[in-house]
Amino acid sequence: MTITIKTGADIDAMRVAGRLASEVLDMLTPHVKPGVTTQQLDDLARHHILEVQGAISATIGYQPPGYPPFPAAICTSVNHQVCHGIPNDRPLKNGDIVNIDVTVIKDGWHGDTSRMFIVGEGSIAAKRLCSFTYEAMWRGIAKVKPGARLGDIGHAIQTFAENAGFSVVREFCGHGIGKKFHEEPQVLHYGRPGTLEELVPGMVFTIEPMINAGRREIREMGDGWTIVTKDRSLSAQWEHTIVVTDTGYDVLTLSAGSPPPPAFITATRT
Repeated sequence: MTITIKTGADIDAMRVAGRLASEVLDMLTPHVKPGVTTQQLDDLARHHILEVQGAISATIGYQPPGYPPFPAAICTSVNHQVCHGIPNDRPLKNGDIVNIDVTVIKDGWHGDTSRMFIVGEGSIAAKRLCSFTYEAMWRGIAKVKPGARLGDIGHAIQTFAENAGFSVVREFCGHGIGKKFHEEPQVLHYGRPGTLEELVPGMVFTIEPMINAGRREIREMGDGWTIVTKDRSLSAQWEHTIVVTDTGYDVLTLSAGSPPPPAFITATRT
């Protein structure tokens, strides 16, 4: 596996791209409410990325081998949709949950992040799933430091999620990122500690666990992109882009509206 190690200048540029991606989510936040369509959210995001930020959406027309071109500026995955949901004209309802995933390109560098949103008043179960998935992501992030291994990240996420009664999607994972949308390494959200690639300063990758309320099995819809839970249970995902530093990690996808880290992170980094 060939992992590109980023320089200080590279990381500064990626921090700009990451902040812009997060600011798209900040901008969308007040619009995520009952009655809005995910297509309307996509229209807002598309305009903001192109006209306000002077950036490019990485997802419009994105076409990995074997896939049709992705048609939208954001992915919107609602309720039992796990990832890669295509925006459409169906209004969001009170109690829905939706993951919005944004990747922008600024000056050739990618910034990739996603958040969960609860539409109106969510159920206790939905709120619990979203909250535990957020903490699961941060449990993985907290393992990032030079000398750690990718398996440490996956193990931390898997044990936390499964101990809470949830399941971890296996078929999709985090990934290296930089000038390319998807680079090495693959960052699994399950695994054994002390295994897989060793982390070194300058590595940049996403951590983006997909956690299901029910079983972990998934299937692909007929549009060639949208992934759903087989048992139609709710699914949640959060995502940050992380750089390995000399002493630990830094999160590149932060903005003024980013949700604060969990208390255990704040306690260990102050």
